[in-house]
Amino acid sequence: VQLQASGGGLVQAWGSLRLSCAASGRSFSNYVMGWFRQAPGKEREFVAAITGSGGSTYYSDSVKGRFTISRDNAKNSVYLQMNSLKPEDTAVYYCAGRWGTVYRTYDKYPYWGQGTLVTVSS
Repeated sequence: VQLQASGGGLVQAWGSLRLSCAASGRSFSNYVMGWFRQAPGKEREFVAAITGSGGSTYYSDSVKGRFTISRDNAKNSVYLQMNSLKPEDTAVYYCAGRWGTVYRTYDKYPYWGQGTLVTVSS
């Protein structure tokens, strides 16, 4: 599957952004989809994940209650709604996909989008 992330940009603290990730290929609904982020000088970290059916979602503690992951299998797309953004959310955000079980570690995901930059100003 090929992934293309979009929707990043510059936003003020406490603002909102919605990231999108479009997938090409077959059987999108069989893929667990995740969002990860990487800030300058830091390791890539888990943000959120969603099962193939969309029935279960998972979040890192740092974004729980502020971010919402969702998917539309008819459109082969996954989304990340980000509210109450903080300067520490500034990073390049990546969507990723894998078959099977949800993992919170980036090395378990073989499919990656190109990343979209989110900058939150204070």
